Amino acid sequence: MSRYPEIEPYDQGMLDVGDGNRVYWETSGNPRGRPALVLHGGPGSSAGPNLRRYFDPAAYRIVLLDQRGAGRSTPPASDPATDMRVNTTAHLLADLERLRAHLGIERWLVWGVSWGSVLGLRYAQTHPGVVSELVLTGVATGSHAEVDLLTRGLGNIFPEAHERFLAALPAGERDGNLAAAYNRLLESPDPEVRERAAKAWTDWETATIPAPPGSVARFQDPVFRRGFARTVTHYWGNDHFLGDGGAGDAEVVLRDAHLLEGVPGTLVQGSLDFGNLLGIVWRLHHAWPGSELTIVDEAGHDAGQAGDDALVAATDRYARHGG
Repeated sequence: MSRYPEIEPYDQGMLDVGDGNRVYWETSGNPRGRPALVLHGGPGSSAGPNLRRYFDPAAYRIVLLDQRGAGRSTPPASDPATDMRVNTTAHLLADLERLRAHLGIERWLVWGVSWGSVLGLRYAQTHPGVVSELVLTGVATGSHAEVDLLTRGLGNIFPEAHERFLAALPAGERDGNLAAAYNRLLESPDPEVRERAAKAWTDWETATIPAPPGSVARFQDPVFRRGFARTVTHYWGNDHFLGDGGAGDAEVVLRDAHLLEGVPGTLVQGSLDFGNLLGIVWRLHHAWPGSELTIVDEAGHDAGQAGDDALVAATDRYARHGG
């Protein structure tokens, strides 16, 4: 099994979500099909056209959006004048509800990758009844422990790259929250400071994929690099703005996994995804009644062809039989 052929949107637009923000959205597939919402990763990436291909275009009305500050949404996070105080998880969840109302959708399947899985899980937990199913890959929950692993713990696996990652920070900032320390540099009024910080951050992310620094094409674009690094560090440095009041709760998504009861879910995870070092996906699966977990051997955060097969099989099954 492979992903479906490439398709083009039949409708698209820019939705005014308030706070001066306009969010790009598009729909493809069957206008009368089962609605499915796609949530991209990052935070700060964008919804690429390949994400449409996880769905049968004859069966699904496929909805993609670029989250606040990302991709085609405006204003971009790469612009230092963009106010990131109005870019939090609570804002993104409200945007999803505005988009659902705008498109006249009652319930939709939610598909998420990486950060998109965090957002999808929290959306289903806080908006009961609007998510028919969840299909998630590169699963994360946005906990402080996950951020600490990805910014500090992996230094034991990639020591040379981590040494460079730390060296780009002021000496007094290397012992605390590394994402928050990088975010302070990325909010600097000095464009050279921002550019150096963005490059150092994305070099570290590239190293942990792993791949040679600069080999990930999107990180070679300085505009994307600035917006992505600024958004990721904004979220990671603030515990992803999870929990009541946005104050950050270390394991709020896992804590509230019982709220997903009645929402069928498919989790597809590479066995070599570094997030597995914390047992996150297993803990989520066992705390979520009605979820199923597929582990793809010898695959990482991108679960590869076998992961794609499992994801397409899941959306096909939900199209035929619902939950």
